[in-house]
Amino acid sequence: MSETAPEHPYPSDWECDVALSDGGTVHVRAIRPDDDAALLNLYERLSEESLYLRFFSPVPPPSARQLDQLTTVDHHERVALVAELGGDIVAVARYDRYPAGHEAEVAFIVDDELQGRGIGTLLLEQLAAIAREVGITRFVATALPQNRRMLSVFSDAGYKVTRTFSQGAVEVSFPIEVTEASLAAQQQREQHAEARSVGRLVAPTSIAVIGAGRRPNTIGHELFRNLLAGAFNGPVYPVNPSASHVTSVRAYPSVLDVPDQVDVAIITVPAADVLDVVEQCARKGVRGLVVITAGFAEIGGEHVSTEHELVEIVRRHGMRMVGPNCMGVINTNPAVQMNATFAPFVAPPGRVGFSSQSGGLGIELLGRAAELGLGISTFVSVGNKADVSGNDLLQYWEEDPDTDVILMYLESFGNPQKFSRLARRVSRMKPIVAVKSGRTGAGTRAAASHTAALASPDDTVDALFAQAGVIRVETLEQLFGTAQLLAHQPLPPGRRVVIVSNGGGPGILAADACEAAGLEVPELSAETQAELQSFVSPDAAVRNPIDLVASATATTYERALRTVLADDQIDALFVIFVPPLVTRADDVARAVAAAAADAGDKPVLTCFLGRTGLPDALRGTEPSAIGAAGQRAVPSFAFPEAAAAALGRAADHADWLRRDEGHVPRLDGVDIDAARALVDERMEFHPDGTWLDPDVAARLCGCFGVVVAPSVWVASASGAVGAAEEIGYPVAIKAGSGTIVHKSDVGAVYLDLDSPEAVTDAFAGMHAALGDEMGGAIVQPMVESGVETIVGVTNDPLFGSLVLFGMGGVAAELIRDRALRILPLTDVDAHELVRSLRSSPLLFGYRGAPEANVDALEQLLLRVGRLADALPEVVEMDCNPVIVSPTGATVVDVKIGLAPPAPRPLPGVRRLSEA
Repeated sequence: MSETAPEHPYPSDWECDVALSDGGTVHVRAIRPDDDAALLNLYERLSEESLYLRFFSPVPPPSARQLDQLTTVDHHERVALVAELGGDIVAVARYDRYPAGHEAEVAFIVDDELQGRGIGTLLLEQLAAIAREVGITRFVATALPQNRRMLSVFSDAGYKVTRTFSQGAVEVSFPIEVTEASLAAQQQREQHAEARSVGRLVAPTSIAVIGAGRRPNTIGHELFRNLLAGAFNGPVYPVNPSASHVTSVRAYPSVLDVPDQVDVAIITVPAADVLDVVEQCARKGVRGLVVITAGFAEIGGEHVSTEHELVEIVRRHGMRMVGPNCMGVINTNPAVQMNATFAPFVAPPGRVGFSSQSGGLGIELLGRAAELGLGISTFVSVGNKADVSGNDLLQYWEEDPDTDVILMYLESFGNPQKFSRLARRVSRMKPIVAVKSGRTGAGTRAAASHTAALASPDDTVDALFAQAGVIRVETLEQLFGTAQLLAHQPLPPGRRVVIVSNGGGPGILAADACEAAGLEVPELSAETQAELQSFVSPDAAVRNPIDLVASATATTYERALRTVLADDQIDALFVIFVPPLVTRADDVARAVAAAAADAGDKPVLTCFLGRTGLPDALRGTEPSAIGAAGQRAVPSFAFPEAAAAALGRAADHADWLRRDEGHVPRLDGVDIDAARALVDERMEFHPDGTWLDPDVAARLCGCFGVVVAPSVWVASASGAVGAAEEIGYPVAIKAGSGTIVHKSDVGAVYLDLDSPEAVTDAFAGMHAALGDEMGGAIVQPMVESGVETIVGVTNDPLFGSLVLFGMGGVAAELIRDRALRILPLTDVDAHELVRSLRSSPLLFGYRGAPEANVDALEQLLLRVGRLADALPEVVEMDCNPVIVSPTGATVVDVKIGLAPPAPRPLPGVRRLSEA
């Protein structure tokens, strides 16, 4: 990304790389005074028609004075943005604010050769986001009637456009606020653009392997051979300055010498040569790169900046890149047949898309895919994710008709907010299964509040996945197992499972594992049991789990399976086979496959005990998506626990799909302006951040309708007695300092004080224990008894602010029963939060206790979430305890920490960013 000229700074959010409608990219930034020559060059390239449509008449090139005006930026009055490609300015858009108003005139012009690629729309989005920040609410524009392209830009952006015809021109006016329609239009354009940009990489029509060598067992050589052996559906050009041919194919000294167009270049040269090779690819017009070479940011030091330079070159020339430090890309579509990896395995075709930050994990998956009957549609080893990331791949797989299930191995997030938004949408169409490494709390920062102490990086990932519907697994075995089930079987319509085995022990283990996975193993109906007893061995058990005993034949298996599948009280079938001497496993596998073919919407899975891999009879014949013609494969597991866990995850995902998506409700009694003024005032005096005094924290809470228990700050024992007399006994007295976290641990809180003497003694004891650190005292009335909870806000450098809910009081950090949600918080999020703890039953009348006012608690969570979303400076908020009683939810004590907020991306602006 280009550096902003230091003498003319502007917010970093104005500068970004974006994908165009055809999959190419451009760089967007604010105009600079030194752009005059590039602007003049753009005007000289424009056709007479383009100039006439923009200026309504033929115009000469702009003068030096006009160029000076064009390149001047005043955030409040006029802003001009440019789009760059290959070092040239290819488009300009600007707004000029009308004097003392909330309207601005907008206009733009795009290089003739790039018109129709969506540049005008994306510049309009960026300008609108900048204008909203300075109070501009409406754009106006004037265009000739025949300038249909410009006129369509405004409506295509999702704005509600008003058009009037005056003096031979069309006057256009529209509000620029972010609406559901404009946001939906923006996200749809983003989705198509980023999907197209990835499509360029995974479905090329021609490939050059730069660094293809003649020596076997080298990466460049093996990758080139894999492309040939896989029968890539297009030409493959080896590039090697030291060889005339590679594996009998003519080689070229450089990519510039290849006589034909090259869509994608696979780069395997040494790291020191990569930048030069990429520059050559740019001159050649290559549209996509896969950089296999390692030796960049993953080893740190100066190599980090080298990787940044690599990305800058790639995006400056409108390319996309996978890697560096990756193992390549696979696309098994018959129209492509690209195996651009150096893996020693051939990926079987199928309907699973897989993204991996680990090349070793990718090789393992490809090695086991055939064994497990797991076919791959597309595999992308993203490596360092310097450009193409998991977010981009989600956009691609959402549209890809060849992909039904998405697998991801993640080591880091670059833009988790975008990942969350995309995954919520994609998960409703195609399940996403993810392994996220780094589950431990190593490296977690020291916490200054209960809320921060209770949160961990892994909690945050769990929150993101739970809200987005991503199925999280902990191990590679679980990833493969869950993928088998989701790729070949339907999601269960419920959680009721019938277990059929020929051994009592494995059946019992399976039943225990199912219940541990949140599934039910109900007793079968009397009718089903009677039907089973009519043909199974007298020694068989038919209640569920069903034990057909060791003598059961394949015919008995098939009849039993068909019988239980016909029971409407069953949602899934789990078949276990222990190989005895009298029955062949292959015969049972064929029986299972025959019964599963008629299972309808009920998933069937098997455990051939101790056997790894999929019996041939269970592989199925499905040529297309689940539900199309063909017989579904039946997944098989070596042990019942793994099968039950996979089925439990599938049932959880089915429940997530059935639930209401929720919405962010409008809350009354919210005064954001007052809250903003209060925070700005404190940050002015404490630019590096501060803890708010308790009374100020309570005022800030009040701006969002969060009621804190009444409190009076006092400086002396006599003042405390006077406050207690006014409030009414009994009272609580606490240290007034906002920096003390564990008050009860240091003698900073006294409860149930019922007399002046008790208050006086408490004040004296507190002062003796704390000295000047005490900060005076807070006197509060005792609150109605109830369940002690904690509601808070914590901040993650990548994920931003999160809302935390848990059990509160002095044991909060010991019990660590808590849950997190990423902003914005919906009504469904709040509903699930209060029910997500192990101890949540305490809120619902556990063991005869009165039920707490859960509705009031959910309202409190929503209001705290609104506060955190509106005020990014609030990096820690600790409402502990929150007493939830039958009559309400009362915040007894609140701590709020402020800090300078991290830069936020402009709303409604699409940009390329990693996941």
